Amino acid sequence: MKENGKNPIDEARRYLANAQEIIVHANYDPEINIYTDSKYIKTAGDILWKGCLIALEAVLHVRNGKSCPSIEKYKEAASIRDRKLLAAIVAGYDTMHLFMGYDGAKDKKVCDAGFEKANIIINRCAKLYSPELVCG
Repeated sequence: MKENGKNPIDEARRYLANAQEIIVHANYDPEINIYTDSKYIKTAGDILWKGCLIALEAVLHVRNGKSCPSIEKYKEAASIRDRKLLAAIVAGYDTMHLFMGYDGAKDKKVCDAGFEKANIIINRCAKLYSPELVCG
């Protein structure tokens, strides 16, 4: 999925940077090591996961037409292509999409883990990405 001729790995990293800008607004309280506004956690988690999906799609090519593939499709494709990527997807999905995106987990360690997992997925995809294999 090459959006507007952009390198999808660079685009995924742009999403990560956007999420970092958003989480600042979640009002971190260092005394209790949590963020106080889950709205921004949810937004940052969603953006992180969407950035990962851009990188994953560039490597795994699971999207058919306009339909959105399930996480199972990404897991299945990763299990064939790269086991390390599969492990990163499983952990990243839980942290970014479920804990941050759905639950709005306010614990700073959870949010830090979401950013770490996003970096791992995107960096792994960068190693596996072959622009010459992109159709279109």
